[in-house]
Amino acid sequence: MTSPASRKPKSPQPKILRLSGIPASAGVAVGPAFLMDTHHVEVVKRPLKAAQVPPEIARFEEALIQTRREILDIQKKIATDLGIEHGEIFDAHLMLLEDRSLIEEVIQRLKKEKLGVEWIFSEVLKRYVRTFSRIEDEYMRERTGDLEDVGRRILRNLTGAKRASLTDIQKQAIVVAYDLSPSDTATMHRRNISGFVTDIGGRTSHTAIMAKSLEIPAVVGLEGATRQIHSGDLVIVDGTSGTVIVHPDREMVRNYEALRKKLLDLDEALLKVKNLPAETPDGRRVTLLANIELPEEIPSVIAHGAEGIGLYRTEFFYLNREDLPTEEEQYQAYRHVAKAIQPHSVIIRTIDLGGDKFISKLKIPHEMNPFLGWRGIRFSLGQPELFKMQLRAILRASVHGKIKLMYPMISGVEELRQANRLLDQARKELTQQRKKFDPDLEIGAMIEVPSAALTVDLLADEVDFFSIGTNDLIQYSLAVDRVNEKIAYLYEPAHPGVLRLIQKVIEVAHERELWVGMCGEMAGEPALALILLGMGLDSFSTSAVQVPRIKQVIRSVPTFLAKEVVKEALKMPTGRDVEAFAKARLHQLVPELGD
Repeated sequence: MTSPASRKPKSPQPKILRLSGIPASAGVAVGPAFLMDTHHVEVVKRPLKAAQVPPEIARFEEALIQTRREILDIQKKIATDLGIEHGEIFDAHLMLLEDRSLIEEVIQRLKKEKLGVEWIFSEVLKRYVRTFSRIEDEYMRERTGDLEDVGRRILRNLTGAKRASLTDIQKQAIVVAYDLSPSDTATMHRRNISGFVTDIGGRTSHTAIMAKSLEIPAVVGLEGATRQIHSGDLVIVDGTSGTVIVHPDREMVRNYEALRKKLLDLDEALLKVKNLPAETPDGRRVTLLANIELPEEIPSVIAHGAEGIGLYRTEFFYLNREDLPTEEEQYQAYRHVAKAIQPHSVIIRTIDLGGDKFISKLKIPHEMNPFLGWRGIRFSLGQPELFKMQLRAILRASVHGKIKLMYPMISGVEELRQANRLLDQARKELTQQRKKFDPDLEIGAMIEVPSAALTVDLLADEVDFFSIGTNDLIQYSLAVDRVNEKIAYLYEPAHPGVLRLIQKVIEVAHERELWVGMCGEMAGEPALALILLGMGLDSFSTSAVQVPRIKQVIRSVPTFLAKEVVKEALKMPTGRDVEAFAKARLHQLVPELGD
Protein backbone atom coordinates (compact mmCIF):
# COMPACT_ATOMS: atom_id res chain seq x y z
CA MET A 1 0.00 0.00 0.00
CA THR A 2 1.25 3.46 -0.86
CA SER A 3 1.80 5.57 2.22
CA PRO A 4 0.00 8.92 2.41
CA ALA A 5 3.37 10.68 2.47
CA SER A 6 4.42 9.12 -0.86
CA ARG A 7 1.26 10.10 -2.74
CA LYS A 8 1.58 12.94 -5.22
CA PRO A 9 -0.45 15.94 -4.10
CA LYS A 10 -3.25 16.95 -6.43
CA SER A 11 -2.63 20.06 -8.48
CA PRO A 12 -4.50 22.94 -6.86
CA GLN A 13 -7.53 24.23 -8.75
CA PRO A 14 -6.47 27.49 -10.45
CA LYS A 15 -8.20 30.55 -9.08
CA ILE A 16 -11.48 31.30 -10.84
CA LEU A 17 -11.19 34.48 -12.87
CA ARG A 18 -14.25 36.49 -13.95
CA LEU A 19 -13.91 39.06 -16.70
CA SER A 20 -16.57 41.47 -17.94
CA GLY A 21 -16.69 42.80 -21.48
CA ILE A 22 -19.15 43.85 -24.13
CA PRO A 23 -21.67 41.19 -25.24
CA ALA A 24 -21.13 40.89 -28.99
CA SER A 25 -22.89 37.69 -30.05
CA ALA A 26 -25.43 35.82 -27.92
CA GLY A 27 -24.93 32.26 -26.80
CA VAL A 28 -22.74 30.18 -24.50
CA ALA A 29 -19.50 28.39 -25.31
CA VAL A 30 -17.38 26.21 -23.01
CA GLY A 31 -13.98 24.92 -24.00
CA PRO A 32 -10.20 25.28 -24.01
CA ALA A 33 -8.71 28.65 -24.90
CA PHE A 34 -6.66 29.13 -28.04
CA LEU A 35 -4.46 32.22 -27.69
CA MET A 36 -3.90 33.97 -30.99
CA ASP A 37 -0.78 35.96 -31.84
CA THR A 38 -0.25 38.74 -29.31
CA HIS A 39 1.27 42.10 -30.17
CA HIS A 40 4.30 41.78 -27.92
CA VAL A 41 7.20 39.31 -28.09
CA GLU A 42 9.58 39.34 -25.12
CA VAL A 43 13.25 39.90 -26.02
CA VAL A 44 16.28 39.85 -23.73
CA LYS A 45 19.30 42.13 -24.01
CA ARG A 46 22.27 39.75 -23.84
CA PRO A 47 25.93 40.54 -24.55
CA LEU A 48 27.94 38.49 -27.07
CA LYS A 49 31.59 37.63 -27.44
CA ALA A 50 33.25 38.36 -30.79
CA ALA A 51 33.26 34.66 -31.67
CA GLN A 52 29.47 34.47 -31.17
CA VAL A 53 28.67 37.16 -33.75
CA PRO A 54 28.96 35.05 -36.98
CA PRO A 55 26.66 32.27 -35.61
CA GLU A 56 24.22 34.99 -34.50
CA ILE A 57 24.17 36.45 -38.03
CA ALA A 58 23.54 32.96 -39.43
CA ARG A 59 20.67 32.52 -36.94
CA PHE A 60 19.15 35.82 -38.11
CA GLU A 61 19.38 34.78 -41.77
CA GLU A 62 17.80 31.41 -40.95
CA ALA A 63 14.93 33.22 -39.16
CA LEU A 64 14.36 35.31 -42.31
CA ILE A 65 14.19 32.15 -44.44
CA GLN A 66 11.84 30.45 -41.96
CA THR A 67 9.57 33.52 -41.86
CA ARG A 68 9.44 33.61 -45.65
CA ARG A 69 8.38 29.92 -45.73
CA GLU A 70 5.62 30.61 -43.18
CA ILE A 71 4.22 33.56 -45.14
CA LEU A 72 4.31 31.59 -48.40
CA ASP A 73 2.40 28.74 -46.69
CA ILE A 74 -0.23 31.17 -45.37
CA GLN A 75 -0.50 32.82 -48.78
CA LYS A 76 -1.09 29.43 -50.39
CA LYS A 77 -3.80 28.47 -47.85
CA ILE A 78 -5.62 31.80 -48.23
CA ALA A 79 -5.45 31.55 -52.02
CA THR A 80 -6.94 28.03 -51.86
CA ASP A 81 -9.74 29.02 -49.45
CA LEU A 82 -10.67 32.47 -50.75
CA GLY A 83 -9.03 32.81 -54.16
CA ILE A 84 -5.67 33.88 -55.57
CA GLU A 85 -6.48 37.59 -55.35
CA HIS A 86 -6.88 37.34 -51.55
CA GLY A 87 -3.56 35.52 -51.20
CA GLU A 88 -1.87 38.47 -52.88
CA ILE A 89 -2.31 40.59 -49.74
CA PHE A 90 0.86 38.90 -48.44
CA ASP A 91 3.03 40.11 -51.33
CA ALA A 92 3.87 43.23 -49.31
CA HIS A 93 5.02 41.03 -46.39
CA LEU A 94 7.36 39.10 -48.68
CA MET A 95 8.81 42.32 -50.12
CA LEU A 96 9.65 43.58 -46.62
CA LEU A 97 11.61 40.38 -45.95
CA GLU A 98 13.86 41.32 -48.86
CA ASP A 99 14.54 44.88 -47.67
CA ARG A 100 18.37 44.89 -47.74
CA SER A 101 18.67 48.23 -45.92
CA LEU A 102 16.88 46.82 -42.86
CA ILE A 103 18.78 43.53 -42.98
CA GLU A 104 22.18 45.23 -43.39
CA GLU A 105 21.46 47.63 -40.53
CA VAL A 106 20.74 44.70 -38.22
CA ILE A 107 23.94 42.91 -39.25
CA GLN A 108 26.14 46.01 -38.93
CA ARG A 109 24.74 46.92 -35.50
CA LEU A 110 25.15 43.32 -34.37
CA LYS A 111 28.85 43.41 -35.33
CA LYS A 112 29.37 46.78 -33.67
CA GLU A 113 27.30 46.44 -30.47
CA LYS A 114 27.80 42.69 -29.92
CA LEU A 115 24.31 42.13 -28.48
CA GLY A 116 21.85 39.30 -29.13
CA VAL A 117 20.20 39.55 -32.54
CA GLU A 118 16.68 39.55 -31.02
CA TRP A 119 17.47 42.79 -29.19
CA ILE A 120 19.20 44.41 -32.18
CA PHE A 121 16.43 43.45 -34.59
CA SER A 122 13.75 44.65 -32.14
CA GLU A 123 15.44 48.08 -31.86
CA VAL A 124 15.85 48.43 -35.65
CA LEU A 125 12.23 47.37 -36.16
CA LYS A 126 10.99 50.01 -33.70
CA ARG A 127 12.90 52.71 -35.59
CA TYR A 128 11.46 51.60 -38.94
CA VAL A 129 7.92 51.50 -37.51
CA ARG A 130 8.30 55.05 -36.15
CA THR A 131 9.59 56.24 -39.53
CA PHE A 132 6.79 54.55 -41.51
CA SER A 133 4.09 55.87 -39.17
CA ARG A 134 5.22 59.48 -39.79
CA ILE A 135 5.11 59.28 -43.59
CA GLU A 136 2.35 61.47 -45.07
CA ASP A 137 1.68 59.08 -47.95
CA GLU A 138 -1.28 56.94 -46.79
CA TYR A 139 -0.27 53.91 -48.86
CA MET A 140 3.23 53.86 -47.36
CA ARG A 141 1.89 54.53 -43.86
CA GLU A 142 -0.42 51.52 -44.20
CA ARG A 143 2.71 49.38 -44.64
CA THR A 144 3.42 49.97 -40.92
CA GLY A 145 1.03 47.16 -40.03
CA ASP A 146 2.70 44.84 -42.54
CA LEU A 147 6.12 45.72 -41.10
CA GLU A 148 4.98 45.03 -37.52
CA ASP A 149 3.44 41.70 -38.54
CA VAL A 150 6.58 40.54 -40.37
CA GLY A 151 8.74 41.78 -37.49
CA ARG A 152 6.76 39.79 -34.91
CA ARG A 153 7.08 36.66 -37.03
CA ILE A 154 10.85 37.08 -37.29
CA LEU A 155 11.13 37.68 -33.53
CA ARG A 156 9.08 34.55 -32.80
CA ASN A 157 11.37 32.50 -34.98
CA LEU A 158 14.42 33.99 -33.24
CA THR A 159 13.09 33.51 -29.70
CA GLY A 160 11.28 30.23 -30.27
CA ALA A 161 7.97 31.79 -29.21
CA LYS A 162 5.06 29.83 -30.62
CA ARG A 163 3.16 31.48 -33.45
CA ALA A 164 -0.56 30.81 -33.27
CA SER A 165 -3.18 31.35 -35.95
CA LEU A 166 -6.69 30.13 -36.74
CA THR A 167 -5.25 27.51 -39.09
CA ASP A 168 -3.63 25.78 -36.08
CA ILE A 169 -6.95 24.96 -34.39
CA GLN A 170 -7.45 21.20 -34.61
CA LYS A 171 -10.45 20.81 -32.28
CA GLN A 172 -13.23 22.97 -30.87
CA ALA A 173 -11.72 25.90 -29.00
CA ILE A 174 -12.40 29.43 -27.82
CA VAL A 175 -10.23 31.97 -29.59
CA VAL A 176 -8.63 34.65 -27.43
CA ALA A 177 -7.09 37.53 -29.39
CA TYR A 178 -6.20 41.19 -29.17
CA ASP A 179 -8.41 41.71 -32.22
CA LEU A 180 -9.50 39.78 -35.30
CA SER A 181 -9.04 41.11 -38.81
CA PRO A 182 -11.70 40.93 -41.55
CA SER A 183 -9.72 38.11 -43.18
CA ASP A 184 -9.75 36.20 -39.86
CA THR A 185 -13.51 36.54 -39.42
CA ALA A 186 -14.16 35.73 -43.08
CA THR A 187 -12.64 32.26 -42.64
CA MET A 188 -14.11 31.52 -39.21
CA HIS A 189 -16.88 29.33 -40.59
CA ARG A 190 -14.20 26.92 -41.81
CA ARG A 191 -12.48 26.59 -38.43
CA ASN A 192 -13.13 24.73 -35.17
CA ILE A 193 -14.24 27.82 -33.28
CA SER A 194 -16.93 27.56 -30.61
CA GLY A 195 -16.53 31.12 -29.29
CA PHE A 196 -14.13 34.03 -29.07
CA VAL A 197 -13.08 36.96 -26.92
CA THR A 198 -11.01 40.01 -27.88
CA ASP A 199 -9.18 42.73 -25.99
CA ILE A 200 -10.68 45.53 -28.07
CA GLY A 201 -13.83 46.22 -30.08
CA GLY A 202 -17.41 47.27 -29.54
CA ARG A 203 -20.91 45.87 -29.89
CA THR A 204 -21.11 46.95 -33.53
CA SER A 205 -17.49 46.40 -34.57
CA HIS A 206 -16.86 44.33 -37.68
CA THR A 207 -15.75 41.38 -35.55
CA ALA A 208 -18.94 41.45 -33.47
CA ILE A 209 -21.18 41.68 -36.53
CA MET A 210 -19.48 38.71 -38.19
CA ALA A 211 -19.74 36.67 -34.97
CA LYS A 212 -23.52 37.13 -35.02
CA SER A 213 -23.71 36.17 -38.68
CA LEU A 214 -21.72 32.99 -38.02
CA GLU A 215 -23.64 32.21 -34.79
CA ILE A 216 -20.48 32.19 -32.67
CA PRO A 217 -20.84 33.34 -29.02
CA ALA A 218 -18.50 36.28 -28.48
CA VAL A 219 -17.45 38.91 -25.96
CA VAL A 220 -15.31 41.89 -27.04
CA GLY A 221 -13.67 44.83 -25.28
CA LEU A 222 -12.12 42.59 -22.60
CA GLU A 223 -9.10 44.76 -21.93
CA GLY A 224 -6.15 42.51 -21.05
CA ALA A 225 -7.78 39.17 -21.89
CA THR A 226 -4.70 38.07 -23.85
CA ARG A 227 -2.54 38.73 -20.77
CA GLN A 228 -4.76 36.79 -18.37
CA ILE A 229 -5.85 33.80 -20.47
CA HIS A 230 -3.44 31.16 -21.75
CA SER A 231 -3.83 28.47 -24.38
CA GLY A 232 -5.44 25.40 -22.86
CA ASP A 233 -7.19 27.25 -20.01
CA LEU A 234 -10.81 26.16 -19.61
CA VAL A 235 -13.01 29.13 -20.50
CA ILE A 236 -16.74 29.91 -20.45
CA VAL A 237 -17.99 32.60 -22.82
CA ASP A 238 -21.43 34.07 -22.16
CA GLY A 239 -22.07 36.22 -25.22
CA THR A 240 -25.45 37.33 -23.88
CA SER A 241 -24.23 38.94 -20.66
CA GLY A 242 -20.66 39.75 -21.70
CA THR A 243 -19.17 37.50 -19.00
CA VAL A 244 -16.05 35.37 -19.47
CA ILE A 245 -15.02 32.89 -16.77
CA VAL A 246 -11.51 31.40 -16.73
CA HIS A 247 -10.79 28.21 -14.73
CA PRO A 248 -14.49 27.61 -13.83
CA ASP A 249 -15.28 24.90 -11.30
CA ARG A 250 -17.39 21.85 -12.18
CA GLU A 251 -20.64 23.36 -10.94
CA MET A 252 -20.16 26.45 -13.12
CA VAL A 253 -19.47 24.29 -16.15
CA ARG A 254 -22.61 22.21 -15.46
CA ASN A 255 -24.75 25.34 -15.06
CA TYR A 256 -23.48 26.96 -18.25
CA GLU A 257 -23.77 23.74 -20.23
CA ALA A 258 -27.41 23.58 -19.08
CA LEU A 259 -27.90 27.22 -20.14
CA ARG A 260 -26.26 26.46 -23.48
CA LYS A 261 -28.65 23.54 -24.04
CA LYS A 262 -31.62 25.72 -23.08
CA LEU A 263 -30.59 28.37 -25.62
CA LEU A 264 -30.07 25.76 -28.34
CA ASP A 265 -33.49 24.24 -27.57
CA LEU A 266 -35.03 27.72 -27.83
CA ASP A 267 -33.32 28.28 -31.19
CA GLU A 268 -34.69 24.97 -32.43
CA ALA A 269 -38.20 25.80 -31.20
CA LEU A 270 -38.10 29.23 -32.86
CA LEU A 271 -37.13 27.69 -36.18
CA LYS A 272 -40.59 26.12 -36.27
CA VAL A 273 -42.00 29.54 -37.19
CA LYS A 274 -39.43 30.20 -39.92
CA ASN A 275 -41.87 29.55 -42.77
CA LEU A 276 -44.74 31.46 -41.15
CA PRO A 277 -45.35 35.11 -42.09
CA ALA A 278 -43.98 37.93 -39.94
CA GLU A 279 -47.47 39.15 -39.06
CA THR A 280 -48.86 40.58 -35.83
CA PRO A 281 -51.93 38.92 -34.23
CA ASP A 282 -54.06 41.80 -35.53
CA GLY A 283 -52.88 41.33 -39.12
CA ARG A 284 -50.08 43.86 -39.66
CA ARG A 285 -47.46 42.44 -42.06
CA VAL A 286 -43.77 43.18 -41.54
CA THR A 287 -40.82 42.09 -43.70
CA LEU A 288 -37.91 40.25 -42.05
CA LEU A 289 -34.60 40.32 -43.89
CA ALA A 290 -30.99 39.35 -43.16
CA ASN A 291 -27.66 41.18 -43.42
CA ILE A 292 -24.76 39.47 -45.18
CA GLU A 293 -21.16 40.20 -46.07
CA LEU A 294 -20.24 36.97 -47.83
CA PRO A 295 -22.18 34.82 -50.33
CA GLU A 296 -21.42 31.82 -48.09
CA GLU A 297 -23.95 33.22 -45.60
CA ILE A 298 -26.94 32.69 -47.92
CA PRO A 299 -27.72 29.11 -46.72
CA SER A 300 -28.02 30.48 -43.18
CA VAL A 301 -30.31 33.28 -44.42
CA ILE A 302 -32.64 30.74 -46.00
CA ALA A 303 -32.42 28.29 -43.07
CA HIS A 304 -33.56 30.96 -40.59
CA GLY A 305 -36.57 32.03 -42.63
CA ALA A 306 -35.50 35.49 -43.78
CA GLU A 307 -37.51 36.90 -46.68
CA GLY A 308 -34.51 38.29 -48.50
CA ILE A 309 -31.35 40.28 -47.86
CA GLY A 310 -31.79 43.77 -46.43
CA LEU A 311 -28.10 44.64 -46.47
CA TYR A 312 -25.39 43.15 -48.65
CA ARG A 313 -22.13 44.75 -47.52
CA THR A 314 -19.78 44.99 -50.49
CA GLU A 315 -16.60 46.26 -48.79
CA PHE A 316 -15.16 42.74 -48.58
CA PHE A 317 -14.28 42.94 -52.30
CA TYR A 318 -12.01 45.90 -51.64
CA LEU A 319 -10.31 45.11 -48.33
CA ASN A 320 -7.16 43.08 -47.65
CA ARG A 321 -5.92 43.18 -51.22
CA GLU A 322 -3.37 45.17 -53.20
CA ASP A 323 -5.44 45.43 -56.39
CA LEU A 324 -8.97 46.62 -57.17
CA PRO A 325 -11.86 44.26 -57.96
CA THR A 326 -12.90 44.27 -61.60
CA GLU A 327 -16.41 45.02 -62.81
CA GLU A 328 -16.74 41.41 -63.97
CA GLU A 329 -15.68 40.03 -60.58
CA GLN A 330 -18.29 42.16 -58.82
CA TYR A 331 -20.98 41.39 -61.40
CA GLN A 332 -20.50 37.63 -60.98
CA ALA A 333 -20.74 37.91 -57.17
CA TYR A 334 -23.88 40.08 -57.22
CA ARG A 335 -25.45 37.83 -59.86
CA HIS A 336 -24.75 34.76 -57.72
CA VAL A 337 -26.38 36.30 -54.63
CA ALA A 338 -29.41 37.58 -56.58
CA LYS A 339 -30.06 34.15 -58.10
CA ALA A 340 -29.42 32.26 -54.85
CA ILE A 341 -31.92 34.32 -52.83
CA GLN A 342 -34.78 34.19 -55.38
CA PRO A 343 -37.73 34.66 -55.26
CA HIS A 344 -36.75 37.21 -52.61
CA SER A 345 -34.91 40.49 -53.10
CA VAL A 346 -31.42 41.65 -52.13
CA ILE A 347 -30.49 45.23 -51.24
CA ILE A 348 -26.91 45.90 -52.29
CA ARG A 349 -25.20 48.72 -50.43
CA THR A 350 -22.56 50.51 -52.47
CA ILE A 351 -19.09 50.51 -50.94
CA ASP A 352 -18.88 52.04 -47.48
CA LEU A 353 -15.13 52.60 -47.44
CA GLY A 354 -13.25 55.18 -45.41
CA GLY A 355 -13.18 55.63 -41.65
CA ASP A 356 -11.05 52.63 -40.71
CA LYS A 357 -11.44 50.80 -44.04
CA PHE A 358 -9.22 51.88 -46.93
CA ILE A 359 -8.02 50.32 -50.17
CA SER A 360 -4.25 49.91 -50.15
CA LYS A 361 -4.10 50.55 -53.91
CA LEU A 362 -5.38 54.11 -53.53
CA LYS A 363 -3.33 56.88 -51.98
CA ILE A 364 -5.58 58.33 -49.30
CA PRO A 365 -4.49 61.43 -47.38
CA HIS A 366 -4.22 61.07 -43.61
CA GLU A 367 -7.24 62.42 -41.70
CA MET A 368 -7.37 63.54 -38.10
CA ASN A 369 -10.98 62.30 -37.76
CA PRO A 370 -11.48 59.57 -40.39
CA PHE A 371 -15.00 58.67 -39.20
CA LEU A 372 -15.98 62.28 -39.81
CA GLY A 373 -14.10 62.48 -43.08
CA TRP A 374 -13.87 60.84 -46.48
CA ARG A 375 -16.05 57.76 -46.06
CA GLY A 376 -19.22 56.19 -47.42
CA ILE A 377 -20.84 58.06 -50.30
CA ARG A 378 -18.28 60.87 -49.95
CA PHE A 379 -15.50 58.43 -50.78
CA SER A 380 -17.46 57.02 -53.74
CA LEU A 381 -18.22 60.46 -55.16
CA GLY A 382 -14.54 61.31 -54.85
CA GLN A 383 -13.66 58.21 -56.89
CA PRO A 384 -16.27 58.41 -59.68
CA GLU A 385 -14.70 55.81 -62.00
CA LEU A 386 -14.34 53.30 -59.18
CA PHE A 387 -17.92 54.04 -58.12
CA LYS A 388 -19.33 53.72 -61.64
CA MET A 389 -17.57 50.37 -62.02
CA GLN A 390 -19.54 49.07 -59.04
CA LEU A 391 -22.78 50.68 -60.25
CA ARG A 392 -22.41 49.01 -63.66
CA ALA A 393 -21.82 45.64 -61.98
CA ILE A 394 -24.97 46.06 -59.84
CA LEU A 395 -27.05 47.17 -62.83
CA ARG A 396 -25.90 44.20 -64.93
CA ALA A 397 -26.72 41.79 -62.10
CA SER A 398 -30.20 43.31 -61.69
CA VAL A 399 -31.60 41.25 -64.59
CA HIS A 400 -30.82 38.01 -62.71
CA GLY A 401 -33.00 38.63 -59.67
CA LYS A 402 -34.73 41.22 -57.52
CA ILE A 403 -31.98 43.71 -56.76
CA LYS A 404 -32.29 47.07 -55.03
CA LEU A 405 -29.45 49.59 -54.68
CA MET A 406 -28.67 51.59 -51.55
CA TYR A 407 -26.26 54.48 -50.89
CA PRO A 408 -24.46 54.70 -47.50
CA MET A 409 -23.71 57.74 -45.33
CA ILE A 410 -26.01 60.19 -47.11
CA SER A 411 -26.06 63.54 -45.29
CA GLY A 412 -28.05 65.68 -47.72
CA VAL A 413 -29.89 66.02 -51.03
CA GLU A 414 -26.88 67.14 -53.08
CA GLU A 415 -24.96 63.91 -52.37
CA LEU A 416 -27.98 61.88 -53.45
CA ARG A 417 -28.31 63.83 -56.68
CA GLN A 418 -24.61 63.45 -57.47
CA ALA A 419 -24.82 59.70 -56.86
CA ASN A 420 -27.90 59.38 -59.06
CA ARG A 421 -26.19 61.34 -61.85
CA LEU A 422 -23.33 58.84 -61.82
CA LEU A 423 -25.91 56.04 -61.83
CA ASP A 424 -27.49 57.58 -64.93
CA GLN A 425 -24.06 57.70 -66.58
CA ALA A 426 -23.54 54.02 -65.75
CA ARG A 427 -26.92 53.22 -67.34
CA LYS A 428 -25.96 55.12 -70.53
CA GLU A 429 -22.62 53.32 -70.75
CA LEU A 430 -24.30 49.92 -70.46
CA THR A 431 -26.89 50.91 -73.06
CA GLN A 432 -24.10 51.86 -75.47
CA GLN A 433 -22.46 48.49 -74.78
CA ARG A 434 -25.83 46.78 -75.36
CA LYS A 435 -25.76 45.20 -71.93
CA LYS A 436 -29.06 44.56 -70.18
CA PHE A 437 -30.16 45.96 -66.81
CA ASP A 438 -33.40 46.54 -64.90
CA PRO A 439 -34.63 50.05 -65.88
CA ASP A 440 -36.87 50.13 -62.79
CA LEU A 441 -34.15 49.35 -60.25
CA GLU A 442 -35.25 50.72 -56.85
CA ILE A 443 -32.90 53.22 -55.21
CA GLY A 444 -32.61 53.77 -51.47
CA ALA A 445 -30.65 55.90 -49.03
CA MET A 446 -29.30 54.88 -45.65
CA ILE A 447 -30.21 57.17 -42.78
CA GLU A 448 -27.06 57.14 -40.66
CA VAL A 449 -26.37 60.85 -40.12
CA PRO A 450 -28.59 63.13 -37.98
CA SER A 451 -28.82 65.67 -40.83
CA ALA A 452 -30.36 62.99 -43.05
CA ALA A 453 -32.78 61.93 -40.32
CA LEU A 454 -33.94 65.53 -39.96
CA THR A 455 -34.39 66.11 -43.71
CA VAL A 456 -36.13 62.91 -44.78
CA ASP A 457 -38.86 65.02 -46.35
CA LEU A 458 -36.29 66.58 -48.70
CA LEU A 459 -34.52 63.30 -49.48
CA ALA A 460 -37.81 61.54 -50.25
CA ASP A 461 -38.06 63.02 -53.75
CA GLU A 462 -34.78 61.35 -54.78
CA VAL A 463 -35.32 57.72 -53.61
CA ASP A 464 -37.77 54.82 -53.44
CA PHE A 465 -37.06 53.75 -49.85
CA PHE A 466 -35.02 54.43 -46.72
CA SER A 467 -33.02 52.10 -44.50
CA ILE A 468 -31.97 53.29 -41.06
CA GLY A 469 -28.39 52.31 -40.25
CA THR A 470 -28.49 52.54 -36.47
CA ASN A 471 -24.87 51.51 -35.87
CA ASP A 472 -23.66 54.83 -37.26
CA LEU A 473 -26.77 56.88 -36.47
CA ILE A 474 -26.23 56.16 -32.77
CA GLN A 475 -22.51 56.89 -33.10
CA TYR A 476 -23.03 60.28 -34.73
CA SER A 477 -26.05 61.28 -32.64
CA LEU A 478 -24.33 60.57 -29.32
CA ALA A 479 -20.74 61.44 -30.37
CA VAL A 480 -19.60 57.96 -29.34
CA ASP A 481 -17.03 55.89 -31.23
CA ARG A 482 -18.93 52.63 -31.69
CA VAL A 483 -15.79 50.46 -31.70
CA ASN A 484 -14.11 52.04 -28.67
CA GLU A 485 -14.54 49.76 -25.67
CA LYS A 486 -13.57 52.54 -23.23
CA ILE A 487 -16.76 54.51 -23.93
CA ALA A 488 -19.00 51.58 -24.80
CA TYR A 489 -21.25 52.45 -21.85
CA LEU A 490 -22.27 55.65 -23.69
CA TYR A 491 -23.36 53.78 -26.81
CA GLU A 492 -27.11 53.53 -26.10
CA PRO A 493 -29.49 52.37 -28.85
CA ALA A 494 -32.44 53.20 -26.57
CA HIS A 495 -31.30 56.76 -25.87
CA PRO A 496 -34.35 59.07 -26.06
CA GLY A 497 -32.63 61.24 -28.67
CA VAL A 498 -31.97 58.26 -30.93
CA LEU A 499 -35.52 56.95 -30.56
CA ARG A 500 -37.01 60.33 -31.44
CA LEU A 501 -34.87 60.56 -34.59
CA ILE A 502 -35.98 57.08 -35.65
CA GLN A 503 -39.64 57.88 -34.99
CA LYS A 504 -39.36 61.07 -37.06
CA VAL A 505 -37.79 59.21 -40.00
CA ILE A 506 -40.57 56.61 -40.02
CA GLU A 507 -43.40 59.14 -39.67
CA VAL A 508 -42.13 61.49 -42.40
CA ALA A 509 -41.28 58.67 -44.81
CA HIS A 510 -44.77 57.21 -44.40
CA GLU A 511 -46.28 60.63 -45.06
CA ARG A 512 -44.39 60.56 -48.36
CA GLU A 513 -45.61 56.99 -49.01
CA LEU A 514 -42.14 55.44 -48.81
CA TRP A 515 -41.32 52.29 -46.88
CA VAL A 516 -38.66 52.34 -44.15
CA GLY A 517 -36.39 49.51 -43.09
CA MET A 518 -33.63 49.17 -40.53
CA CYS A 519 -30.40 47.25 -41.07
CA GLY A 520 -28.46 48.13 -37.92
CA GLU A 521 -27.81 45.75 -35.03
CA MET A 522 -30.68 47.42 -33.14
CA ALA A 523 -33.14 45.66 -35.46
CA GLY A 524 -32.01 42.31 -34.06
CA GLU A 525 -32.58 43.13 -30.38
CA PRO A 526 -35.99 41.63 -29.37
CA ALA A 527 -36.75 44.22 -26.65
CA LEU A 528 -35.96 47.13 -28.96
CA ALA A 529 -37.77 45.45 -31.86
CA LEU A 530 -40.88 45.73 -29.70
CA ILE A 531 -40.47 49.52 -29.75
CA LEU A 532 -39.65 49.63 -33.47
CA LEU A 533 -42.75 47.57 -34.23
CA GLY A 534 -44.85 50.12 -32.34
CA MET A 535 -43.23 52.97 -34.28
CA GLY A 536 -44.37 51.41 -37.54
CA LEU A 537 -41.06 50.16 -38.97
CA ASP A 538 -41.82 48.27 -42.20
CA SER A 539 -38.76 46.06 -42.49
CA PHE A 540 -36.26 44.59 -40.02
CA SER A 541 -32.89 43.40 -41.35
CA THR A 542 -30.52 41.70 -38.94
CA SER A 543 -28.10 38.79 -38.71
CA ALA A 544 -29.78 35.62 -39.94
CA VAL A 545 -29.67 33.92 -36.54
CA GLN A 546 -31.77 36.72 -35.01
CA VAL A 547 -34.56 36.50 -37.60
CA PRO A 548 -36.61 33.81 -35.77
CA ARG A 549 -36.47 35.79 -32.52
CA ILE A 550 -37.71 38.98 -34.16
CA LYS A 551 -40.40 37.01 -35.98
CA GLN A 552 -41.56 35.61 -32.64
CA VAL A 553 -41.89 39.16 -31.26
CA ILE A 554 -43.91 40.30 -34.28
CA ARG A 555 -46.20 37.25 -34.23
CA SER A 556 -46.84 37.62 -30.47
CA VAL A 557 -47.55 41.34 -30.02
CA PRO A 558 -50.62 43.15 -31.43
CA THR A 559 -49.91 46.54 -32.97
CA PHE A 560 -51.91 48.46 -30.35
CA LEU A 561 -49.83 46.97 -27.51
CA ALA A 562 -46.57 47.78 -29.31
CA LYS A 563 -47.77 51.38 -29.73
CA GLU A 564 -48.49 51.58 -26.00
CA VAL A 565 -44.91 50.46 -25.32
CA VAL A 566 -43.63 53.26 -27.57
CA LYS A 567 -45.83 55.83 -25.85
CA GLU A 568 -44.43 54.93 -22.42
CA ALA A 569 -40.83 54.53 -23.63
CA LEU A 570 -40.71 58.02 -25.14
CA LYS A 571 -41.62 59.54 -21.76
CA MET A 572 -38.51 58.10 -20.11
CA PRO A 573 -35.43 60.29 -19.50
CA THR A 574 -32.59 57.82 -20.08
CA GLY A 575 -31.67 54.99 -22.43
CA ARG A 576 -31.19 52.64 -19.50
CA ASP A 577 -34.71 53.35 -18.28
CA VAL A 578 -36.09 52.65 -21.75
CA GLU A 579 -34.13 49.42 -22.15
CA ALA A 580 -35.15 48.11 -18.72
CA PHE A 581 -38.79 48.94 -19.43
CA ALA A 582 -38.70 47.33 -22.89
CA LYS A 583 -37.13 44.15 -21.51
CA ALA A 584 -39.77 43.95 -18.78
CA ARG A 585 -42.59 44.33 -21.33
CA LEU A 586 -40.93 41.76 -23.59
CA HIS A 587 -40.88 39.31 -20.69
CA GLN A 588 -44.62 39.86 -20.21
CA LEU A 589 -45.60 39.73 -23.88
CA VAL A 590 -43.09 37.18 -25.22
CA PRO A 591 -41.97 35.25 -22.11
CA GLU A 592 -39.87 32.72 -24.04
CA LEU A 593 -37.57 35.58 -25.14
CA GLY A 594 -37.69 37.67 -21.99
CA ASP A 595 -35.53 35.49 -19.74
